Amino acid sequence: MTAASPLEIRTFTSAGFGENAYLAVCRTTNVAVAVDPGAEAPALADALVALGAALEAILLTHAHVDHIEGVGALARRVRAPVYLHPDDRPLYDRAADQAATFGYRVEAPPAPDHELLDGQLVRFGECMLEVRHCPGHSPGHVILYSAAAGAAFVGDVVFMGSIGRTDLPGGDHRRLLRSIREQVLSLPAETTLYPGHGPATTVGHERVSNPFLVPLYGGGLA
Repeated sequence: MTAASPLEIRTFTSAGFGENAYLAVCRTTNVAVAVDPGAEAPALADALVALGAALEAILLTHAHVDHIEGVGALARRVRAPVYLHPDDRPLYDRAADQAATFGYRVEAPPAPDHELLDGQLVRFGECMLEVRHCPGHSPGHVILYSAAAGAAFVGDVVFMGSIGRTDLPGGDHRRLLRSIREQVLSLPAETTLYPGHGPATTVGHERVSNPFLVPLYGGGLA
């Protein structure tokens, strides 16, 4: 993140699926948004209380169950609206069925309050996130980009040294690779990527070292 940006990012990682939930806080106004509150939603809510921050929105990069299972509990505790791309609404509505596939149960999440659409700007305090539609891992997957902070929440589109799986319902490998090329690798090289699983990385690192991308793009965008 850049020194000039008031955005602070906190990470909460589940011991189950190892998914990352994020709390993005505008330090100058003490308002925040939550990104993908999975099983660690209670810890995220506790952090909000400790910070004395107001949660303005729950933003979902996509609707696979490991990233949405904590939405209901968090929304009730802090009364924050839920944002989701409409193309992932069918997955969202089948959260219980998704969980059953993995042998466990989840509470049905509340209906989304607002849509996330490509090009939309989500403002909280003095911070702003740009919505970029990145289908492939799921039809309605989005990433959330802060140009001021030099950071992007990329969900399960790309990871350090890997990319999202496409063998789940709604997955499309070719669309995923196109999304990564057009919406992720086109960002400045120094942009920090905060993925849905694993450690943070940068656009520049993935351009030159990701084995799924270098053979296709030659370490760049040419």
